[in-house]
Amino acid sequence: MLYGGIEAGGTKIVCAVADENQTILEQVSIPTTQPEETLAQVFQFFDQFSLDAMGIGSFGPIDIQTQSETYGYVLATPKKGWANYPFLPELKKRYDIPMAWTTDVNAAAYGELKLGAAKGKSSCIYLTVGTGIGAGVVIDGHVYQGIAHPEMGHIRVKRNPEDTYEGTCPYHKDCLEGLAAGPSLEQRTGIKGQNLSEDDPIWEMEADYIAQALMTYTLTLAPEKIILGGGVMNQQHLVEKIRRAFEKEMAGYVVTPPLEEYIVSWGLPNKSGILGCTLLAESLVS
Repeated sequence: MLYGGIEAGGTKIVCAVADENQTILEQVSIPTTQPEETLAQVFQFFDQFSLDAMGIGSFGPIDIQTQSETYGYVLATPKKGWANYPFLPELKKRYDIPMAWTTDVNAAAYGELKLGAAKGKSSCIYLTVGTGIGAGVVIDGHVYQGIAHPEMGHIRVKRNPEDTYEGTCPYHKDCLEGLAAGPSLEQRTGIKGQNLSEDDPIWEMEADYIAQALMTYTLTLAPEKIILGGGVMNQQHLVEKIRRAFEKEMAGYVVTPPLEEYIVSWGLPNKSGILGCTLLAESLVS
């Protein structure tokens, strides 16, 4: 059996083929340019294989309602050329195989549950903090979705009284993404996040915003584990600061597992999404 995976991000699209052991046999990274140009390269890669199923985790927002006329479309994205684009229908025209369709962060959450930091659990939240902030949710072993997919990066958080930054989010300004995504660090300090010293006071503010979000997620969904990934999270000192801030915010109201086990770094760095996609493909035919 061969499973295809497409992890579609705003900057690049990762395509991979895995076998029945979820071993990646071939993988390619394609720049996300105009849809037709990008998909031509996607087709060139997958045409080499006889796939049994495919999983697609796309940047959003996307239409996940199977009865909708625009099911499988990318919706109101700021990515030029991709708004209201029939991503999944174009793939189905090319390949007559079962296809799973969800967001990139949902796919990553599924990958972490099956093979990563939440392996052995039945529920988890995966939060990625990078150029933007997004979260995926798995409950009872299945990717969660309702009338739409979760957009947990855009929840409101209580602004730090010393924070005068307007926020980067073009829709909400000072939502979680607007105040805590990577660009907000650089806009406040003039220094890229990876070049900031560990003792820079901005990190305490960053940790507080993320901890507020994690408290909200815990109070509403009560996952067995929360997993943190993305470029901003590639520094362990921030994870520790988030745990301390989370404990302070929660104030003992809800008992969680020990925080070093409950709030953790990703177990599949830079692979959660693509493996989640191939695993979702496998779930369609196994």
